[in-house]
Amino acid sequence: MASITVKNVFKEYGDGFKAVNDVSLDIGDGELMILVGPSGCGKSTLLRMIAGLEDITAGDLLIGGERANEKAPRDRNLAMVFKNYALYPHLSVYENIAFPLRLSGKFSDEEIRTKVDDAADTLELKDHLERKPSQLSGGQRQRVAMGRAIVREAEAFLFDEPLSNLDAKLRGQMRTEISRLQRRLGITTVYVTHDQTEAMTLGDRVAVLRKGVLQQVDTPRELYTRPVNLFVAGFIGSPPMNFVPATVEGRTITLPFVSYEVPQEVADKLGDKELLIAGIRPENFEDAALVDQSKLTNPVTFSAHVDVTEWLGNELFAYVPFETTSEIHDRLRTLARELDSESLRTQLVVALDAGSRISHGEDAKLTFDAARMHFFDPASGDNLTRDLAVVAH
Repeated sequence: MASITVKNVFKEYGDGFKAVNDVSLDIGDGELMILVGPSGCGKSTLLRMIAGLEDITAGDLLIGGERANEKAPRDRNLAMVFKNYALYPHLSVYENIAFPLRLSGKFSDEEIRTKVDDAADTLELKDHLERKPSQLSGGQRQRVAMGRAIVREAEAFLFDEPLSNLDAKLRGQMRTEISRLQRRLGITTVYVTHDQTEAMTLGDRVAVLRKGVLQQVDTPRELYTRPVNLFVAGFIGSPPMNFVPATVEGRTITLPFVSYEVPQEVADKLGDKELLIAGIRPENFEDAALVDQSKLTNPVTFSAHVDVTEWLGNELFAYVPFETTSEIHDRLRTLARELDSESLRTQLVVALDAGSRISHGEDAKLTFDAARMHFFDPASGDNLTRDLAVVAH
């Protein structure tokens, strides 16, 4: 096992495009670090540079404290698991797992048998060792690929979107298996995904990238409760955070559907701005008829027309349109394009308790805790109230 350090790393192609732009990361020994972001954000390129499959244009890569920029992939002692499994179709499960051991030439047949059997036992593949990959399910093939990584006794695991080819139910099962395996082995792991649910459930820490630039690296809880900017706030969370235009006059915040007062320390942070973006997560809304407002720090209740509802058994989603001026609406659309975000819409997505009787086509009373609001600068996207306890969950 080893730590991995990325220092001011760039990846620039011949046409001047920077796929990775000045990224620095310290991945601790035994840590599971997730690289997450939308397609084209540079996460897989960064992983491939760590593996040695892409050259580093500038910056330093350290593995176990030693500079590894010029080391060949096989000399870095890293085990990579690809999304397409990369199994040899003509070899049995046993031979696929054993392949890196045979390639090294360092192990006897008996030692190989022991290592393969141990890995197969760990991954529940003992009954499939004589089968070919074509005879296995997608989840079993991915476990074979993981078994091949385990037997190498590598310094670290590198996962490149390993679950993207699986259906939703199987992805959930494999997430649990990967998490359990990584905790038991205690091996340093770098895991790339575009799925923020995988990122939030698997990672000790999560690094969010956008257009090659590292936006924030933190624990899943910190990313969720204290996002540094609009992009992170909109990317982390499902459904994504609601963003609505807000204006400030003194301590009074005016949203398209309600006005309310904030503590002076919040007003001081917001300053005298023409327009702010207020953010609140769908799950922070309540059906006013069901909520005990004494449990909320700063409850705000408003009436709204519910356009659509979706009852999912364990929760109820309500979609609540709101109106803005055409000028503000145009500015929101422009900002959404700049942030690659689909979250800046003129409707609220509200996640309510399944016991709510709110129905589509009706007016409803909703409550939210204003202490859980975030406020963003529409020019920079920065979270203006991130460091205030009032917005901490």
